Amino acid sequence: MITAPRRQVPAWLLPSLAVLLLFSGICALIYQVLWLRLLALSFGVTVHAAAIVLSSFMGGLALGSLLAGRLADRTPRPLRLFGLVELSIGLCALATPVALGAVQRAFVAAAPHLPDSFILGTLIRVVLSFLVLLLPTALMGATLPIVIKSSLAGLDGLGTRISVLYASNTAGAILGALLAGFYLIPQIGLSRSFLLAAAINSTVGLIAMALSRQLPLSDHQPGAEPAPAAVPAAATGADKVLGRGARVVLLVSAISGFASLALEVIWFRVLAIFLGPTSYTFTMVLAAVLTGIALGSALAAPIMRWRRLDWLQVLAILQFAGAALVLASFSGLIAPESAPAWLQRLMNSAGVGFALPAAALSLTVVLPTSIFFGVAFPIGLRLWASAGTGDAEAGRRVGVFYSVNVGGAILGSLAAGFVLLPLLGSRASLIAMAALYLMAGIALQVICAPRRPLVTGLTVAAVIGILLQVQAVPDALELMQRRIYPGSPVVWQEEGPQTTVAVVGAPNSRVMFLDGRHQANDSPAMSFIHRRIGILPAVLHHNPRRALVIGLGGGATAGGLTQYPGLMTDVVELSEGVVKASAFFSHMNFDILNHPSVRIRVDDGRNVLQRVQGQYDVVTADAIIPRHAGANSLNSVEYFRLVRQALAPGGVALHWNGGQTTTEYQLILRAFVEVFPLATLWGDGSLMVGTLQPLTVSQERIEGMLAEPSTRALLALMQIESFEHLQRMFKASPDDIRAYLGQGPLLSDDKPLLEYYESLPPGERDLSALGRTTTGLFVR
Repeated sequence: MITAPRRQVPAWLLPSLAVLLLFSGICALIYQVLWLRLLALSFGVTVHAAAIVLSSFMGGLALGSLLAGRLADRTPRPLRLFGLVELSIGLCALATPVALGAVQRAFVAAAPHLPDSFILGTLIRVVLSFLVLLLPTALMGATLPIVIKSSLAGLDGLGTRISVLYASNTAGAILGALLAGFYLIPQIGLSRSFLLAAAINSTVGLIAMALSRQLPLSDHQPGAEPAPAAVPAAATGADKVLGRGARVVLLVSAISGFASLALEVIWFRVLAIFLGPTSYTFTMVLAAVLTGIALGSALAAPIMRWRRLDWLQVLAILQFAGAALVLASFSGLIAPESAPAWLQRLMNSAGVGFALPAAALSLTVVLPTSIFFGVAFPIGLRLWASAGTGDAEAGRRVGVFYSVNVGGAILGSLAAGFVLLPLLGSRASLIAMAALYLMAGIALQVICAPRRPLVTGLTVAAVIGILLQVQAVPDALELMQRRIYPGSPVVWQEEGPQTTVAVVGAPNSRVMFLDGRHQANDSPAMSFIHRRIGILPAVLHHNPRRALVIGLGGGATAGGLTQYPGLMTDVVELSEGVVKASAFFSHMNFDILNHPSVRIRVDDGRNVLQRVQGQYDVVTADAIIPRHAGANSLNSVEYFRLVRQALAPGGVALHWNGGQTTTEYQLILRAFVEVFPLATLWGDGSLMVGTLQPLTVSQERIEGMLAEPSTRALLALMQIESFEHLQRMFKASPDDIRAYLGQGPLLSDDKPLLEYYESLPPGERDLSALGRTTTGLFVR
């Protein structure tokens, strides 16, 4: 049998592949951020949908990695295959917005014919999300195994090459996350961001195909025998042990994937409490995780040139170190939040100095453990790949290792959102993840023990130290109490799958916090504001029978509607924890949870609006903070179109405009007027009322309501005791609004400017230029 000569790798190949993977990583994270936004718009922004989207994304990566590993071993030009994959990713990514739009239309069309079941709706979203993402994510998962195969000349230096390529790809992912989160989405929007990323993919693909022509064919000529692996003699003993422990290494890869994604969910949920649940917080946490992985991989590259190390023992020690780092991560929450000078200069020069507190805290909490992720992955991959029969099998083994790691990540993301946080809370969940790393280290040390008795004895002491460290792990909820509402008694709190909810204080001084931010209280002033949001549109309607309220909060908005005689009210609330917390405000929400005229549904507001058409006389929404993550989807033109679609003939919609600056206020108002050109403003200008026909308010009807005891009490909740009081509530007519707004950008799903508020001009909200014309509105 003919033995193929070992091919020589040109010196320029590794740096060229590193640059290509850098740009491939940039595109991958841009796509991930864009897909998450699009799929949330299509199928709802519930935590269940987000977890399903993430698991579908990771599942595609795992499938692509597994298949590509096998294919890479059979192709004579793996770099050309990588180029074709990159071109295919660009084409598929361009098609995804169209495909998602078609899927959304199909779901909406089928909704009236489906049972009103949350489980069935979720199942449909699972299938549709997976189908839409399967091909592009599978192609993305194929890139790393193929590129690693392209860099091989036997297995000599495999660990270093893996570290360099993995670090480069992760560095690209960091840039992609920061670009998408700080620049691309607010500046050019989702659609153009897709075009930009697809153009980069295509460029990478064409360059890779051109470079492949400069390389010799891979060792797969017909009848050729694969060249033997070049395994360093000093590592042979470790490899013999690995032959018995290869499955343990693969299991450790799965555990690492599970724990790393679960930790990412836990960290984001906790940091959202201290930094605010904004898109900027999500971007910084994601960037901090990726930065740690990139630094760890870069650190591993020179270390893996040391051929005399027992890499299995190194991996075992890393697992023990990982457990200790995980337990120490929450300690960063009590550290000072001041950022080092170099970080201040770096972020200020990049124009994102406003995110400095988020960056400092994210790096303190997340970075050390993430560096461990980056160091451990290439070492585990080296061990697993070296256990094969040689170069010809390397691509397949890389694919298997990567897919197992990603498969664990899928389970970790689902477990953190659905099981760990709701059942255990953040502190116990963190300890559980540290326990996984500890058990992985013990399993590896058992294999190493016969030849490393001294190290094994030291690890016993390390295990004892880690167990003692558990007692020092701070509780994030206790830290939140001391920092955000010190001295106030906690009545009830819950770390649910959607948000962390807390109720503090005694009756008449009770406050609800969501992720550490004020959501509602039972003061007379707050009750008045929220009740008016519900009652006003019902009063302006001539004869309301059905109402829909998006968001529950403390229940004052929906509770006010319960006082309107004969009105049935549906409430949609995203968080089950908020529903439970509203029970502690029953004294001001008219015991809404037990009211016979109210039906409460835990779901996403847009998801419900997509399934109704012409059913409601009144549609309103509880106060929504515009700057919070996901808030743009409840203030955009597309959302208001769904509201209009849900209105019955003669229906009235009310939306609270919470813009803090003139620009934010005008963005929300302009989107509302785009859908409701006959809109009027009420109260202090925050209450936007939309109707399908010109609005008229009858003095005779209002005075009739004041004469009836039940409706007089209803109007008293808005402090209306006469028709003149209602007239004084009026702020601006449609003509006044148009003159005030002028021309300007339109708030849309494609360009969610509200959530990227730092890109908008600063300044206090100013309505002084708003006129007040009442002609034709108030009639006898």
